[in-house]
Amino acid sequence: MIPICRYGEVPNETILARRDTAFNVQAPVAAILADVIARGDAALRDYTERFDGVRPKRFEVSEAEFEEALASVSPAFLAVLKEAAANIRAYHEKQKRESFVMAEREGVVLGMKYTPIEKVGLYVPNGTAPYPSTVLMDAIPAKIAGCPELIMVTPPSPDGRVDPGILAAARVAGIDRVFKVGGAQAIAALAYGTESIPAVYKIVGPGNAYVAEAKKQVFGRVAIDVVAGPSEVLLVADESADARVLAADMLAQAEHDKNSAAILVTDCLALAEGVQREIERQLPLLPREEIARASIEHNGRIILAQSIAQAIEIGNEIAPEHFGLCVREPFSWLDRVQSAGSIFLGHNAPEALGDYLAGPNHTLPTGGIAKFASPLGVDDFMKKSQFSYYSREALEAVSEKIALFARAEGLEGHARSARVRFDETI
Repeated sequence: MIPICRYGEVPNETILARRDTAFNVQAPVAAILADVIARGDAALRDYTERFDGVRPKRFEVSEAEFEEALASVSPAFLAVLKEAAANIRAYHEKQKRESFVMAEREGVVLGMKYTPIEKVGLYVPNGTAPYPSTVLMDAIPAKIAGCPELIMVTPPSPDGRVDPGILAAARVAGIDRVFKVGGAQAIAALAYGTESIPAVYKIVGPGNAYVAEAKKQVFGRVAIDVVAGPSEVLLVADESADARVLAADMLAQAEHDKNSAAILVTDCLALAEGVQREIERQLPLLPREEIARASIEHNGRIILAQSIAQAIEIGNEIAPEHFGLCVREPFSWLDRVQSAGSIFLGHNAPEALGDYLAGPNHTLPTGGIAKFASPLGVDDFMKKSQFSYYSREALEAVSEKIALFARAEGLEGHARSARVRFDETI
């Protein structure tokens, strides 16, 4: 049963401690990366056979496989995919940045130009469940940014196919090429390239511990979004909340993974006890009960706060991936939330709304990094370059100041560079 802890009665570090989800995978991941660098496609085939139970002759998904997948998904699901894609596109269009030019000073032009990243790799997991929603969330912002080449990798099923829902989402999102490979070996292929899979400049998307570690190890060779950990939700609730609804929202998170975390923070003891009972009642109703129960028992908790203000501060300290404000007047508390990946306001905005249909991104910072990291968005697929132009007259007017600054830092070469155009003795 999920425990109830009163904030302040036990050490804060005990209540707020993150579960230990670390896996000692640095060495095996490093070995996989080195092997893919050395042997390319041959290594990918060996690892795919070992981890996914199939030895592919061809990694890239063919047009025939796309057509078969589109024909096999229901028209209703395809319609929902398209509706979700439209919502995601409309939301992320608002994030587009414009290049700018400043020319307020005589003879001086300054500016910033935004350019899409030319080659982007998208990792889409397909372990305990397929995630076509991740395809949409990762690809659509990249398309809005204008990235000319999107390469997707995803683990194959034991029959050698890619989940039809994932392929349907890839077609809806406009992904250019899809390859049947997963795990750390897929990250290696995207970072270094193989005979079949082209190297990219940035890799985004969630995955298991091996994928996260591989992204960490290839960072610097390529850019990455974040090193994502297990998913998490924190709900702040007052007495106006429904225990049955809160329990369902927590279990929706718990069924993701045994390492997922679902946390409730409330100032109402009766509500806390009601949620505790409801979780036990609803758990057996879930097809993924075993996963959800392990998550609740190992990582779930209910924290009793003295007030909603304190409850939100607890939430800010935990900095969850998903932060639910399940209170009577959610907008009056919104500004108090300082550290959260995605915020869900009121009693009718479950996390599942954000996972699939609303439009904001569901690729989010986990493990407390919401204190400094942000959701995936259009900016993640753009790079920016500054530019400066000075006329001869404008440079001459400031060249002595530049030289003074440079000499203060002991850089005579910089000083001479600023003055050489105007001092023939240099």
